[in-house]
Amino acid sequence: MTTARLILLDHGVALAGVASWFGTGVAAALRRHRPALALLAAAVLVTLARIASVSVLAGRGWWFVAEKVLLGLPMLCVAGAAGVLLAGPRLWAGRRTTGERLPASCVVSLLTAAYAALAGLVVTFLAGYPLTWPTALIAVSSVALCALLTARVMAGETQDEGKDPDPARGSALTRRRFVNTAVGAAALGAGGTGVGLMFRSPGSVVTGGGPGHSSGSRTALSVADLRGPGTPSPGGTVRRHVLTAQTATVRLHSGREIDAWTYNGELPGPEITATEGDVIEVTLRNSDIGDGVTVHWHGYDVACGEDGVPDLTQHAVRPGEEFVYRFRADQVGTYWYHTHEASDPGVRKGLYGTLVVGPREAERDGGRERLDLVLPVHTFAGAVVVGDRDGRAEHAAAPGTAVRLRLVNTDSDPHRVALTGTAFEVAAVDGRDLNRPETVRDMSLRLPAGGRYDLVFAMPDTPVALVLDDDPEMGVLLHPGDAEREPETADTSDWPELDLLRYGTPARLPFDPDTADRDFTLVLDRAVAMVDGRPSYAQAVNGRGHPSIPDMLVAEGDVVRFTVVNRSLETHPWHLHGHPVLILSRDGSRSSGSPLWMDTFDVRPGEVWEVAFKADNPGLWMNHCHNLPHAEQGMMFHVSYDGVTTPFADGHAGHG
Repeated sequence: MTTARLILLDHGVALAGVASWFGTGVAAALRRHRPALALLAAAVLVTLARIASVSVLAGRGWWFVAEKVLLGLPMLCVAGAAGVLLAGPRLWAGRRTTGERLPASCVVSLLTAAYAALAGLVVTFLAGYPLTWPTALIAVSSVALCALLTARVMAGETQDEGKDPDPARGSALTRRRFVNTAVGAAALGAGGTGVGLMFRSPGSVVTGGGPGHSSGSRTALSVADLRGPGTPSPGGTVRRHVLTAQTATVRLHSGREIDAWTYNGELPGPEITATEGDVIEVTLRNSDIGDGVTVHWHGYDVACGEDGVPDLTQHAVRPGEEFVYRFRADQVGTYWYHTHEASDPGVRKGLYGTLVVGPREAERDGGRERLDLVLPVHTFAGAVVVGDRDGRAEHAAAPGTAVRLRLVNTDSDPHRVALTGTAFEVAAVDGRDLNRPETVRDMSLRLPAGGRYDLVFAMPDTPVALVLDDDPEMGVLLHPGDAEREPETADTSDWPELDLLRYGTPARLPFDPDTADRDFTLVLDRAVAMVDGRPSYAQAVNGRGHPSIPDMLVAEGDVVRFTVVNRSLETHPWHLHGHPVLILSRDGSRSSGSPLWMDTFDVRPGEVWEVAFKADNPGLWMNHCHNLPHAEQGMMFHVSYDGVTTPFADGHAGHG
């Protein structure tokens, strides 16, 4: 069973526990002894099942069960044991009678177990990992206050039945009220302290250095000074482009019109191409995008000052302003660019384009014709656009043509792709060539948000279709020559997914990831946290939201290893700026194929990924979920090189 299914199973058992304990308490309060006894037995069994489910889930990692083991189950077991000991014998004795009132303490103990079960479930959904003292204080005090209120209600009902207490009973009642008041005040104080600690100002969230900070181990270096080289390599040239960010109404091939944010009025923006060794110079101008714009070169390891992150590597370009990016095209492959200012609405509305760098030495295909298609996939208000077409694009390719399909996912969600009618190779992932890729057929691929695959094959004498999301009318159709024949219909929904961690041939690594200088763990989940100074149900990293998430502090030359744990039931495509990461393992199973370098990797629900990178590009770098709404909701922070500072920071660097 997958970890995600175990998480769902545990949630289900926990919910059943809440229902059964509440049912027991309510039946006991209504003097329905027999149903209460049956429900108590069920509650005990469900609690034992919960212990078992948590034990199994613990085998997948401590991150998935920490708050359950340290808080939820202890509260439930203590309260449940008290309920069984106090109410169990009386329910058993009165199982053949009805209408006899149980002592208030019995009902209160049963309902307290229900409150404890509910509190444990709420902590999982609202706080998650790691368990903190504020969370524990709030949970325990909440259970205590609910129990006291229940006791007060039960005491009031007893008095309403007309039993006038004698002086001794009155004195005992007064003492009980005093104790209850004192306990209630303590619980309120503890809960208030927890709330105050939870929403306190985090102060500096930099671990030993970071934006605007320096550990003093080296001379401070500003990102403003980390800019691209000014001259191309021998034989190269300067490729100059102008990108004007502007609103526009764009008509798709289907005739549908879209109100978009664009570069140069186009969807997608202009394709930027270069040859290895060239210098790419892009002048960004903002015509009328009020939120401001930048250009981030997704997956391209530019100098930090060219990275296009507002308030970290530059100021956002406001209407009427411009900014010039300049970097050498040293990485051959398929990449893309997009705004990083308000990137969720910006990219979604159209501020994106592709970047392709070809090799200096011409690729040899034995004299065959070549067809090289760059295919960004984007969704506008429910309409999927491949390249510049909504629906299915068509191209002619003579038999024997060397075809390369460069797939670029510019959405915030993954896409499933399949190639029908031919065998193929995955030549590159995220712009990096794979070592000796194998030829496969009738296999699907999952393309992460922000990710790229280069598929290569020789065109057969029959049609070939690239099918997107198992919809045969969505994707690309290639005809052999001018013959317009439909491919044979193929149902790709049941095709197995190609596991890229097992694909290709192993090769020597440039560093040893098992001797890392730094090691970090990122646990991804939903949690109540501060995001940009406001309480929010955040997309959180280790229980915090941006900008309160501590930086990952590294030094130049470090080998950095980090583990990404997804406790949530959502997919998080993880993206580090400025560095490709080497995929080491997924769910404890090590990569056994070609070294797999990615800049965006999909961490699905319940998965645990281990990755590593070499800190060889000094700067301050975003590290975030590339589901852009998730980033906007708090799931982003920085990798900070020791001694590097920024003059642009305002405390909220990144802007999703």
